[in-house]
Amino acid sequence: MSTVGPRDAERPVVLALDMGSGSLRAIFYDRLGREVAGTEGRTATAWTRTSDGGVEADAEALVAGVGAAIDAALAGLGDVASEIRAVGVSTFWHNVLGIDAAGRPLTPLYSWADGRSAAAVAALRERLDEEAVRRRTGCVFHPSYLPARLLWLRTARAGVFRAVRTWMSIGEYLTLRLFGRAVCSISMASGTGMLDLRRCGWDGEVLDAVGLSTERLCPLGDLDAPLCGLAREYASRWPALARVPWLPAAGDGALSNIGTACVGRGRTALSLGTSGALRVLWPGDVPDVPRALWVYRADRRRVLTGGAVSNGGSVYRWLRDQFVLADPAETDAALRDRPPDSHGLVMLPFLSGERSPAWPAASRGAIVGMTLATQPLDLVQAALEAVAYRLALIWDALSALRRPHGPGDGAGEIVASGGALAHLPVWLQIIADVLGREIIRSAEDEGSSRGAALSALEVLGALRTEDMSVPRAAVVRPDPSRHARYQDARARHARVEHALEPLQPQGAGAAPPAPAAGPVD
Repeated sequence: MSTVGPRDAERPVVLALDMGSGSLRAIFYDRLGREVAGTEGRTATAWTRTSDGGVEADAEALVAGVGAAIDAALAGLGDVASEIRAVGVSTFWHNVLGIDAAGRPLTPLYSWADGRSAAAVAALRERLDEEAVRRRTGCVFHPSYLPARLLWLRTARAGVFRAVRTWMSIGEYLTLRLFGRAVCSISMASGTGMLDLRRCGWDGEVLDAVGLSTERLCPLGDLDAPLCGLAREYASRWPALARVPWLPAAGDGALSNIGTACVGRGRTALSLGTSGALRVLWPGDVPDVPRALWVYRADRRRVLTGGAVSNGGSVYRWLRDQFVLADPAETDAALRDRPPDSHGLVMLPFLSGERSPAWPAASRGAIVGMTLATQPLDLVQAALEAVAYRLALIWDALSALRRPHGPGDGAGEIVASGGALAHLPVWLQIIADVLGREIIRSAEDEGSSRGAALSALEVLGALRTEDMSVPRAAVVRPDPSRHARYQDARARHARVEHALEPLQPQGAGAAPPAPAAGPVD
């Protein structure tokens, strides 16, 4: 994406905070949505992984990391800081922590990848009509969503559960620390599995099932009702930010669509980092979608639907950690010379469980077809192709959903971004060949960050996100002969997955393992 120096930046200037699963970033953008060069502050997001499938972080450490990133960003902006007019905030969906009446954390921050609530999924299905809940909330019962996690905490951490005054995401906790009050955006609430999407209010039946009242959740707000007036400690630390409006934190997936100009039914955002997703964002009513897909909100007027796979770049990282591989550039070049599906393997890439399209709560990975001749590069190719097959299942469901509304066959454009594609550009060619679709490579890999900035500029009245053009880096076109071969490979994968289903963990307590450390995002 194009950048601009601080003194050449079009006014107003806005700050984007991106609280990602891999890092915490603070970056300034100008009125045209261009990154202001030299203003990125970045610190790592540290996770603790437990032997029973837990994925936790220290909320105080994350807030401190955001503060350090802001310090660095302001230092890079220099005296142009007087032109800052708003702050937008992005964070990862489906996380939660509990605080006491004094605002102190009583629990760690639990990630979407924490798999210890698998048993609670079965309990929820016994208590509630899952299909009716899914139609209201856009979410199935799954360990990645809050109903199962909170029900697990109510049982496994009963004393702590009772002591918690308020349950919130890291985005709300950040505003609590900075402003002394917490507001949950419609966007973040929509990713919990506890929001009635059409009413934009908490779902009473789901809350009753997990033993909560609305008083133990943050009040709801929208992006056009920002907070203002930093607490004294932070106002003195960042005078330039003390009185500017801060938008409530929004979900990173929705903001990534906005940041890569995937707004409207005619464009699908494909992101591939640690995990992967395909998403469509548009203004309008909440649709009825097949179970393979979820529905969230970007705000009260815009709906986001799509599917997410738990395993993306984390699969390649796992292989890189286990085997002696060439550096990514050499691996990328070697893979380009190989015919599709040339390894004789079937890989089920469920190293971190799985989400869409079938929502298996505790699937495990598998590699079928290895011989003495199998090489590490075979495994890498099989892994990249397997992730592409999972994304293709989501693409099929999205295409069918959009067909009555979109141009032509309802497919529209695909715009891709994500750190995993930067590490291995050949992966995007594999995905294009598997889908049989042309894919635009976005020039913007910080989609969530830029989306937070564009949302802030929209609230200021400086632009309309619907009018933004796609930042194009390249166009990747599919090879018809490779696509045909991948169609056969997908069918073989489906047969193997079906055959292995009886061997997958079925016990109520089964939980997927945590993702490999050091996400690729």
